[in-house]
Amino acid sequence: MEEDKGREEKEECEELTETIGFVVEEKCNSNNGRGRTFCSNRCRRPINVCICSELPCEPISTSTQIVILQHPHELRHKLSTGPVLPLCLRRCQTLVGRRLRPRSCPLLDSQPRAIFLFPTIDPKFPSMLLEDFISSFRNEPSGDDLILILFDGTWRHAKEMVTASRDFLGNFAVQVSLGFDSGVEGGSIFDNELILRKEPFGGCMSTIEAVARALKLIEPNGAEIEERLLGVLRAMVRFQAGYLKPMKPRPRLCKKGKEKSKLNSNTEPLD
Repeated sequence: MEEDKGREEKEECEELTETIGFVVEEKCNSNNGRGRTFCSNRCRRPINVCICSELPCEPISTSTQIVILQHPHELRHKLSTGPVLPLCLRRCQTLVGRRLRPRSCPLLDSQPRAIFLFPTIDPKFPSMLLEDFISSFRNEPSGDDLILILFDGTWRHAKEMVTASRDFLGNFAVQVSLGFDSGVEGGSIFDNELILRKEPFGGCMSTIEAVARALKLIEPNGAEIEERLLGVLRAMVRFQAGYLKPMKPRPRLCKKGKEKSKLNSNTEPLD
């Protein structure tokens, strides 16, 4: 059993060069004839939640090269924002796997100037604020373009991918964050127009929002790029919010409340 699991993980790692565009197209084609119509234009999403009108007419050019490592489970997740980024940004490459290592990405094998974005509360691996890194980066002699690395998955999966990739990335990349507060509860789709999934703590965000916030600081026209990407995210959140059902109290809580009310009504004051 463990041998089969290890073989499966090895195969997933060896498929890192698979691009997300092919995966999404294959996934859409597999649904043909099953009663659900998919957009055949760009976004490849179900036609009732098509976001093509929100996408840039042409992918936006940036001096920054973006590399996204997407966890294999995200391929099946309906709320993943990672697949949208290559449709918005010209220099954006998505890999599918569980870790980055030598020969997993030719762009990284030369150990270029790079940063990987991930907030951490582990004192052993402190992250540098992106603003501080950009200040020092701009003061250095001009050289190769910066590479921005992100990990697309749930909080647990992203943490596992960062841990598995740290030995490789530690040779050339700097860990940065956009600022966070682990003592503050993360938001949800019910209280924020930019959140698709419940976040673990304050400062955590979706992949597309993280890229938008980072490029705002890195690129000369970063504010414009940020607004275009956040416009796409808002559309995704708006569609998802439209399908949410009103939250009902859990039966267990209702039962406890009724029992407490009944107990109070049956208790008579002593004379």
